[in-house]
Amino acid sequence: MSQFHYRAISSAGEILQGEMEAASVDDVIGRLQDQGHTPLEALPADQAGGGGGLSGLFRRGPFAGEQLALFTHQLATLLGAGQPLDRALGILLDLPEGERAKKLVERVRDRVRGGTPLSQALEEEHGVFPKLYISLVRAGEAGGSLEDTLRRLAEYLERAQQLRGSVINALIYPAFLLVGVVGSLVLLLAYVVPQFVPIFQDMQVPIPWITSAVLAVGNFFKDWWWLVVLVLVGGTAAWRARLRDPVQRLAWHSRLLSMRVLGPLVLKIETARIARTLGTLLKNGVPLLSSLLIARQVTGNRALDESLGQAAEQVKEGNGLSLSLAQTQRFPRLAIQMVQVGEEAGQLDTMLLKVADTFEVESKRAIDRLLAALVPALTIVMTVLVAVIMAAILLPLLSLTSNIQ
Repeated sequence: MSQFHYRAISSAGEILQGEMEAASVDDVIGRLQDQGHTPLEALPADQAGGGGGLSGLFRRGPFAGEQLALFTHQLATLLGAGQPLDRALGILLDLPEGERAKKLVERVRDRVRGGTPLSQALEEEHGVFPKLYISLVRAGEAGGSLEDTLRRLAEYLERAQQLRGSVINALIYPAFLLVGVVGSLVLLLAYVVPQFVPIFQDMQVPIPWITSAVLAVGNFFKDWWWLVVLVLVGGTAAWRARLRDPVQRLAWHSRLLSMRVLGPLVLKIETARIARTLGTLLKNGVPLLSSLLIARQVTGNRALDESLGQAAEQVKEGNGLSLSLAQTQRFPRLAIQMVQVGEEAGQLDTMLLKVADTFEVESKRAIDRLLAALVPALTIVMTVLVAVIMAAILLPLLSLTSNIQ
């Protein structure tokens, strides 16, 4: 049995929160429902307060990432429990969270109470909510299924956040390893190796060429470290300025997709993101052409963005989605074939979601394979470089020992 923190809405519409000892989260939810309450959140006690609710939404920007998914899920739960929309927003407003969050939700609630549709109320926040989010809410309002739409939207946001999180988590260890390798080498070259120079000079030991080379590199880092930092900072700033040019950015993103190892991985991740966006939009009744235009905003690759624009023009002329994507010659063949099957079966939305599932799994496998090769490669490089530095130190010492003997 473990301790869980929960939040729920009573039958009288009051906010309830506390802790409960149970075997699992499902057990907590079941007990709350048996008591006539509507569960909002159930987390292990050691995870409670770590960014859930509306306060977490605003720590890294309003309603972003997994916090936006949590807000959407809570709103869908309240609507499913029979609460009116303005009442549901008022309940979320009454949660003990940050002042900035309360003001934003209060503005949305006041607009809804004044007769403004939820989609328009969210849109008037000017960029706080993504266009994809607003479009799906608008489609749910038009179809009279706002609750179901919000649930699908919450699931979409959770899956997108999981994919993004898996990529970031996979890169954390190699990043730390790389920093450790560079830091260790700079320390050895700039501070450790130069300590032996006076000893070699006093003993009049002949210095091998490998030692001279290592000393030259070490002295360079010791005397000109500020120049190295300046070059790195200036190079980064110049590169970012170059990527602000649409033409240069398009050329770089196109080149990125054609890279031998990194290109296929980027393509799989972007394909999964685009397919899930299109599938979710179509599932909620958004037209295909509008879905393609919205999907262009979720991809981080300019070349694929341009390809989606070309596909949208082809669809506008009456071509199918699979043919339009195939003509861009940038999307994976498997994805195009699956889309074609979905079109022929009249289940394009379902097949697009399957495409997303397939390529999310493939991207995770590709990341695992890349890490399986990257970590040993970095370890081998560090071992070789450290061995060279140690040889540069030991060779003169061995020469000194032989002369003494």
